[in-house]
Amino acid sequence: MTAMYQRIFLLALVVFLLPPAALAQSSPAYVRQALPESTLVGQGLYRWFGLSIYKARLWGDKTKVTAAGWSGSPFALELEYTRTLYGEKIAIASIDEIKKLGIGTNAQHDQWLADMKKIFPNVEEGQQLTGFFSPGQPSRFFLNGGSIGEIADPEFGPAFFGIWLHPKTSAPKLRQLLLGTK
Repeated sequence: MTAMYQRIFLLALVVFLLPPAALAQSSPAYVRQALPESTLVGQGLYRWFGLSIYKARLWGDKTKVTAAGWSGSPFALELEYTRTLYGEKIAIASIDEIKKLGIGTNAQHDQWLADMKKIFPNVEEGQQLTGFFSPGQPSRFFLNGGSIGEIADPEFGPAFFGIWLHPKTSAPKLRQLLLGTK
């Protein structure tokens, strides 16, 4: 057996003998700091009319995924943008999606939109916006691992993250990929 084949055999043996948890993709450091037990639940690419917009990754406890979706435990949703977008447009598109889900009142929509406009920056290709959800807590947001702000209303989190995780999302295939059900 040549040296190259021996290395391939040893690598395959190590991978075969490792427990599945050891093979799980590790979350970024700032996600691990907030959610120490988090692993990659699922990921997918969001396209709009064929254009790639962002890669999405859901970090959390995969055992909290149910047939109906997420069980309400803390998680992080990371969006890595594949093109430049304006923060104000991200906020407006987010409110439009929340309205489509039928979540919140007009007054809440107005407040949430104002709050998102304050903290959502313009993003360029390769930059990451990450939102953290924890039931009953403010939703926190990070750009490339650095904190950019939070939205205190505890009803905002389920509405905002519902854009991706609600059963009536406008991106059902991405939802399945994020939840690891596809």
